[in-house]
Amino acid sequence: MKHHFDQSVNRIGTYCTQWDYMKDRFGSNDLVPFSISDMDFRSPPEMIEAIHKRTDHGIFGYTRWNHDDYKSSITGWYKRRFDAEISIDWVLYSPSVIYSIARLIEILSSESDHVIMQVPAYDAFFHVINESKRDLIPNPLLYQNGKYEIDFDDLEKKLLHPKAKVLLLCNPHNPTGRVWTEQELKKIVELCAKYQVKIISDDIHMDITYQDRRFIPITGLADDLQNIYICTSASKTFNTPGLGGSYLLIPNEKTRESFMKLLKYRDGVSSATIFGEISVIEGYRHGDQWVDELCSYLYNNMKLVKEFIDQELPSIQFHIPESTYLAWMDCTELGKTNQELQQALVEVGKVGIMSGAVYGEDRGIFLRMNVGCPQSKVSEGLERLKRSVLSLTP
Repeated sequence: MKHHFDQSVNRIGTYCTQWDYMKDRFGSNDLVPFSISDMDFRSPPEMIEAIHKRTDHGIFGYTRWNHDDYKSSITGWYKRRFDAEISIDWVLYSPSVIYSIARLIEILSSESDHVIMQVPAYDAFFHVINESKRDLIPNPLLYQNGKYEIDFDDLEKKLLHPKAKVLLLCNPHNPTGRVWTEQELKKIVELCAKYQVKIISDDIHMDITYQDRRFIPITGLADDLQNIYICTSASKTFNTPGLGGSYLLIPNEKTRESFMKLLKYRDGVSSATIFGEISVIEGYRHGDQWVDELCSYLYNNMKLVKEFIDQELPSIQFHIPESTYLAWMDCTELGKTNQELQQALVEVGKVGIMSGAVYGEDRGIFLRMNVGCPQSKVSEGLERLKRSVLSLTP
């Protein structure tokens, strides 16, 4: 039976980063892209209808976010989806998750302090830490048999340093797709409490999990929430990054006040976009079934990738992730460099797939392929990947 996620929507000519500006990343526009992490799916119909209704109103003035409709839609979502109790007072608007992280790092640490994070990692994390003039301290994930784990011995060594002030966590983890377990999160909380290190958790992929994997907000696992911060958004879930806006959860009242001063008085970005605000309210109030169907469809995409690689490209290792729509592929056994692989992908396969080197993975040759798209596109991308790989083998 044809699924509504099977619909192919032409995004070319819409100022789309993934489709219209491929040359920025790959040096060519003549590709099929599987790069930046948005999806090729239309947002939920209830959301589109609400946006149409607001557009018909025709007046787009300044917009407030600090009201019950916005904040209760967020706390309600956390209660229904994660059985998590989130105080409505913790909820703050932010223009983006990276803005939230940057401002929290600024508030919670000083220049040359240490910010620890697991690597590989979302590439924007490297930039935001460096531009904040903090020292990025990597906690490399253990990698064995296609599985990533936290190296807690190394993490504790990094946390005990007197300049260690912030752990930047990613849960679920981009690019590996790990969903940190309750046991892992409790260990992180315990270690950070022991060494008085604040936790900033980027949870933007929280709604896309597979099979029996369960996302757990870290706020539910700490006795003392004064050093716990969550930065997230509905944009990955409902494919709305172009509408603008994100939110964060700050239990610490003093830090909330500090963040609001920077947001409103110094940076002047406290006014939400009306369409971003509507997308959160409508998505979190009415999007449960759509998200469930999305996760099912994306999991089938991942199974398609797994079956194809196992049968057609056995030299590539791929394990279905626990979360995200990002297929993380280990291409080390191809025996080629990142440059050689990317050249084949662009020039032979005419396909845009991100190099693992972008995310700081230097222990092998990896690719990150975005499968948040119709299965027909996934199949085409896999055939192009195969054509590229075969061109590298004598």
